[in-house]
Amino acid sequence: MSPHVLIVTGSMGSGKTTILGEASDLLTAARVPHAGIDLDTLGIGFLEGGLTDVLFQNLAGVWRGYAGAGIGRLLLAAAVEDAGTLARIRGAIPGASITIGRLVASVETMQDRVRLREPGLLQSVFVARAAELNEILDRAHLEQFTITNDGRPATEVARELLEHAGWPL
Repeated sequence: MSPHVLIVTGSMGSGKTTILGEASDLLTAARVPHAGIDLDTLGIGFLEGGLTDVLFQNLAGVWRGYAGAGIGRLLLAAAVEDAGTLARIRGAIPGASITIGRLVASVETMQDRVRLREPGLLQSVFVARAAELNEILDRAHLEQFTITNDGRPATEVARELLEHAGWPL
């Protein structure tokens, strides 16, 4: 049976990590076997030339572990900026049936969220990146559906995400 992957995409500050966690909680409450991965956490670090290759190797390795345990559903938080990124995800999770849901919020909301969670050295870079990435995602338009995540409870947004994807609750 092919794995079912629900990619939660969106710009920085759109709520990908929060909604992935809440969706996982909803699935857990419904006793639906699944796993969740925040793709950004698999690639934190620095390497001359970038960590992109390592990131997708890490995703493939973590997925193999979950699949070996019998997991057939994966929630994946990832900003899918282009078809190449989507192809790399497909390569890391062979045979996956992939659904992409995009979280959107106002640029101001996303930037405020980023300011709160990124108080350090690169804060201004990350705040600017929220608007830039939002435009990139608008142009790429790889998602099957969009959900507004601005001023709404996380549980409500996560439930809507899972319902749009057709995942059991």
